[in-house]
Amino acid sequence: MSAAAGALERAYRDERAAVLATITRRLGGDLALAEDVVQDAFVAAAVDWDRRGAPERPGAWLTTTAWRKALDRLRRDRVAAAYVPETPMTSEFEYDDSSLDDDQLAMLFACCHPALAPEARMALTLRSVAGLTVPEIARAFLSSEAAMERRLGRARRKVTDARIPVSVPSDDLLPERLAGVLRVVYLIFTEGHGAVRGDLCEEAIRLARLLVRLMPDESEARGLLALLLLTDARRAARMADGELVALPEQDRSLWDAQRIEEGQALIGGLPGPYAIQAAISALHSTAPSWDATDWPQIAALYAELQRYDGSPVVAVNRAVAVGFADGPRAGLALLDAAAQDERLARYQPLHAARAELLTRAGEDADEAYARAIELTDNEAERAALSRRRAS
Repeated sequence: MSAAAGALERAYRDERAAVLATITRRLGGDLALAEDVVQDAFVAAAVDWDRRGAPERPGAWLTTTAWRKALDRLRRDRVAAAYVPETPMTSEFEYDDSSLDDDQLAMLFACCHPALAPEARMALTLRSVAGLTVPEIARAFLSSEAAMERRLGRARRKVTDARIPVSVPSDDLLPERLAGVLRVVYLIFTEGHGAVRGDLCEEAIRLARLLVRLMPDESEARGLLALLLLTDARRAARMADGELVALPEQDRSLWDAQRIEEGQALIGGLPGPYAIQAAISALHSTAPSWDATDWPQIAALYAELQRYDGSPVVAVNRAVAVGFADGPRAGLALLDAAAQDERLARYQPLHAARAELLTRAGEDADEAYARAIELTDNEAERAALSRRRAS
């Protein structure tokens, strides 16, 4: 018997029951599906372990693989606007001590190990922890699929060669490891929010809650959780009759008041990128109407955010806010400056924002709408843009 075969046999004997129990719990008690995906995980292990050797923690490997397969199975079966019936969420921070040993959280920290380049950490986590496809990850990074495939391959080899452990770091190492992990959780949520995929949004919120439970004094961990809750609170109003509803047109009575309240309560402490974004989202969430939104304050917060994050994406968001605070031409001036960054050539929100600002300025926006429609592969978003273009 080979070493891999022996490890697999021991894992089946010693780990299967615990893995099955974990997956069943995460699936809200769906034992039949849990049994299927756990069996699939063992089949995958037979191939992978024979090629690369058994992992240091077979149970964690099997749990993560089975969970990824469960997400893939549920995503294939979901209908529009439905989301994965994961483990029922508890109220704020109601976790027992064992939750800190959550296998997925351990895998999250492993994928965000300092031995990996920052972008490799994010890409590997989105693939290995959240189960996103390569095209989805490429969109999150504004990259091509081929380039993302190569990046993931290099990251996997690095994990193997460096023998990176699958575990939550010790307390003295947590602060330096936190920033990369927060960024990954944010990207998972962003992908889910953009595609109106509740499964990914709930998964990101679950991981953010665990991070806050692990590090309750870290204002940026709390800021991220606040941002996710405040943004996700609008999920029920984002779709109507199968079509995406823009924020100005949403029925605010459908917003989740409990999540808004919880998110607001988390904002505080030292300012940082996530805390600032949470404050921006809070201004949107508490405004009684679109017209009553405090755009000058939002524009000021985006200016502050640029001190921490000089990314072109933040520049686009600030341009939109300035367009509402100081007029569309002021916003267009900032947007044109941001568009000089070649990374934004295929960034769909830039073209959508330009179309909206041109329309408000009374100028021809047809070309900008056409480009925005061309660059989106989200059918609901494409339909919404097409309606605005026609009107």
